[in-house]
Amino acid sequence: MHKMSKLLASATIALAALVAASSASALVNGNILITVDENGHGTINGFFGPQPLPSALQNDPGPGGLNNVLTYDMLNPPGLVAGDVLLQDGPGGPILDVLRFNPQEVGPAGGTGSLLFYSDNIDGFDSLGDTAGPPGLLYANNITIPEVGAEGFNGAIYTPVAGQPGFVAGAGAPVEYVFISDSVPEPAAWALLLLGVGAVGAARRSQRKTVLA
Repeated sequence: MHKMSKLLASATIALAALVAASSASALVNGNILITVDENGHGTINGFFGPQPLPSALQNDPGPGGLNNVLTYDMLNPPGLVAGDVLLQDGPGGPILDVLRFNPQEVGPAGGTGSLLFYSDNIDGFDSLGDTAGPPGLLYANNITIPEVGAEGFNGAIYTPVAGQPGFVAGAGAPVEYVFISDSVPEPAAWALLLLGVGAVGAARRSQRKTVLA
């Protein structure tokens, strides 16, 4: 009986390891990947594979918030850090888009914790995320990152660390964001940017191997 119990325990441990491995394989470069654009197309690729992020136009309850801002429901992220991510159009360029994290806002699907996409209207109001301007005030906790890519399809990749806007303290893996600034996103363009994410991850893994060698 004792031997049977040991075999059962070993089988349980093996099954748990298999489930953990299959779950981890759904991550992108070991990260939970959240991708959003200015037209309400959002996905989260985590431990259980990709799923859509619900979005809608909602009033922003954050500091200086505007009405009818494109809001993504982040589906109850544990320990989401409030703040603003400012996208700068090239080195020394203007701030055109603002991504805002509101931990207490109820999103379109009823989850607590949201991501808002303030997009510029320089070319007119041609996307769902375009607003009359950025928020009237910013969170004291904010960070500026550069946009990359050609005009018409540009964006940024952002992996916050503890304390930075969008960091999820209770996540089971680092959360990485892809912000896409494009009024008419094309599937091929999405794939190209995500391929870039994969290349960055491969380079990081290669560097780690070199250091350990």
